[in-house]
Amino acid sequence: MNKNIKLAVAGAVLALSATAANAGIVIPAGEWTLDVSGNVNTFATWSKNSGGATVAGGLVGAFGQGQASTTSNMTTGLLPNFLSFTGTTRQNDLDVSWTISIQPGSSNTSSVAGGTQNNRQAFLTFGDKSWGSIKVGKDLGLFGSDAILSDITLLGVGAPTAAGGNTTLGRIGSGYIYADWIPQITYTTPNFSGFQASAGLTQNWGANSFANSVDTAAVVSNTTTVTAATTGALYSAVTTNRAATPSYQGKASYAFNANGVDGKVWVSGVANKVSNLGGVAVEDSVAYAGDIGANLNAYGFGLTGYYYSGSGVGTTGLMRDGYSTTGKTRDSDGGYVQLTYVLPTKTKIAASWGESNLDRASNETTATNLVKRNEQWNAGIYHPLTKHLNLVAEYNYVNSEAQNGKENKNYSGSLGAILFF
Repeated sequence: MNKNIKLAVAGAVLALSATAANAGIVIPAGEWTLDVSGNVNTFATWSKNSGGATVAGGLVGAFGQGQASTTSNMTTGLLPNFLSFTGTTRQNDLDVSWTISIQPGSSNTSSVAGGTQNNRQAFLTFGDKSWGSIKVGKDLGLFGSDAILSDITLLGVGAPTAAGGNTTLGRIGSGYIYADWIPQITYTTPNFSGFQASAGLTQNWGANSFANSVDTAAVVSNTTTVTAATTGALYSAVTTNRAATPSYQGKASYAFNANGVDGKVWVSGVANKVSNLGGVAVEDSVAYAGDIGANLNAYGFGLTGYYYSGSGVGTTGLMRDGYSTTGKTRDSDGGYVQLTYVLPTKTKIAASWGESNLDRASNETTATNLVKRNEQWNAGIYHPLTKHLNLVAEYNYVNSEAQNGKENKNYSGSLGAILFF
């Protein structure tokens, strides 16, 4: 991988998960060392739709692309603007740190309720290299985290959204389920020659749905939903009527580097108990999913492969459309492949394909407008203008298909820049 682009990807990883040491603007402050880091990005996007069908839970239409046949927008990309503050110190034989970050948007909307600012991170960590570390607070979840951190659209736009949103979709929902920003208590082992594992208790997610995909009243009855602007998440989540137990997430990975070849292999999983759907008993009270993925980089080429499968977890966002109105579980799976190459000019070119599939529950014999498949093709060019600044151009094709066979399609392009500090 080209060094300048690798710095940009590393900056994205650091902004999304401060488990690694930040490398931004370092300021000594007494017993503490303050690190200020983040990114700024803006893209011009053009989007055209075809189809006009109702695909409940489909990415084309569900997030605004279907509002007009042709639209343009100025927006932040998949990675929102980040301003992150991290303090670190060593006390009583412990490495102690805290991180707080904000994510202001670049769209022409001043209202927080419009989704132009998130608050995704607020956590502390403590530990030692001899036994590992413990994280307490709100940060990126474990399940699916490496999928989004390996996604090249993290440096760009991917699938677009409506004007006023804080981020685009990237490949979320068309290759992986969004890891989301989740309150958690997580333990991470030391790094054993490339092997590392994490396990944690996380906030239980109540089951939820996109409009029309299930009987929404049955699912969210006697519950309170909070907006994305409040949670800092891309999707709203049911905040009451959850199960009495937390969710459980875990991840294990092995990274290697030898003879000019480097890579990483990982697996992760999630188990989330569901008590009921507005009083409707559920068939399987535990929604669960697992994944496997790998990155390989050699001689300027980069290859990523990823696959996930689950029951009750739904699609696009955790616990979205995972159950029918009668409490029966829906199975889901998906994945993506991604190929990159660094030209002699240090410009990186990339192409990727992925899809997310949602099956009908055992008692859903009628083909409805519930989403069956979200598929995306992506091609991008990423040029390091400086050590920290990258110019980005992308083209994307998204296809959303319903269980009844009807489809919506979206064709989009984007041009912009992203800077890490």
